[in-house]
Amino acid sequence: MTEARPLIPAYPALARDYDADFRVDEAYKASLPDLQNGPASLIVGAHAPIQHVGISNFRLPIRYQTRDGGEVSLETSVTGTVSLEADRKGINMSRIMRSFYGHSDHLFSLKVLEAALDDYKADLDAFDARIQMRFSYPIRVDSLRSGLSGWQYYDIAQEVIEHQGNRLRIMHFDYVYSSTCPCSLELSEHARETRGRLATPHSQRSIARISAVMKGPEKIWFEDMVELCRRAVPTETQVMVKREDEQAFAELNASNPIFVEDAVRAFAKELLADHRYGDFRIIASHQESLHSHDAVSLLTDGPTFAQSSLDPTTFASLRA
Repeated sequence: MTEARPLIPAYPALARDYDADFRVDEAYKASLPDLQNGPASLIVGAHAPIQHVGISNFRLPIRYQTRDGGEVSLETSVTGTVSLEADRKGINMSRIMRSFYGHSDHLFSLKVLEAALDDYKADLDAFDARIQMRFSYPIRVDSLRSGLSGWQYYDIAQEVIEHQGNRLRIMHFDYVYSSTCPCSLELSEHARETRGRLATPHSQRSIARISAVMKGPEKIWFEDMVELCRRAVPTETQVMVKREDEQAFAELNASNPIFVEDAVRAFAKELLADHRYGDFRIIASHQESLHSHDAVSLLTDGPTFAQSSLDPTTFASLRA
C-alpha cells in the first residue's frame, strides 16, 4: 500500500490583502519583468513586420476651435499605432497614451496632433506612426422656413500618418442627407399625368463618408467641409421641423433628385474644385425605402485611397 504524502505547496503562504502602503522605488521598477521588450527569441509566430500596433478608443475631452472664434470641448476617441520591425517582440502601449496626454490640454490643431505623433514615435523608436481622433462636432442649423434652429452633429475623424518619411493629414467626414430617387419621381409624375393617380416618389436617409487629404498650410475648418457637402447635395436631414419646414423639405428633395452614383460625383466635383484638398475617397450609401437592400457607391481620386479589395464592413459601417 502506497503511503500517502502530505501535499507540499509550490509557493510559501502568500499574503492576500492589498498592500496600500507599498511604495515603488527605482530599484524595484528596474526589477519588473518587461516581456514586450524581450528578445526576438520570444516572438510568437512569424518573424514578420507589423504595420499597425497600438491602442484604440481611449477617450478624453479635447478642446476644439470653431470657425467663428469660439471653443467647444468634445469627448474624443483616439487611436494611436506605430509600425513594428520583424525582430522586435512588441511595444509598451501605455507610452502612446502618455505621449498623447502630454498634449491633450492644448487647444486642438493639426500641429498639436503632429507634435503628439512625433513624441510617441520617438518614445517607441518606430519608423512609422499614426494618430486618429474621432468625435461628433455640433453646429447650430436653421430650419428651412419656420425660423427655428437646432444642433446638428457631424461625425468627424482627424488623422495624421507618417509612412516611410512622408506625412499625410486626412479628414474623414460623415454627411447625412435625404435622397429622392429620380426614377421614382418620374414614375410618380407619370401616374399623375396619364392615369390621375396619386403617387409619391420614394426617398431615404442616406450617408456619405468623405475622406480627403488636406494639403498645404491653409486651414480647413470643419464648417468648410459642411458647406462643401451642402453645395454638392443640399438635401441635408433637418433638426427642427414645423409644417412649413416639412413642406419646404419636400420641395427641396423634388428639386434635387439623386442616385447614389450622382451623389459621389457631386461630392467629387466640389473636392476637385478646392485647392486645399488632395487625394480623396467618397463612399455613399442610400438606405433604400423601396428595396430591402442598400444602394452603394465608392469613388476615389489619387493613390492614397486606391483599393482593389473592400473590407467586408466598408458599407455596413455607414449607418444613417
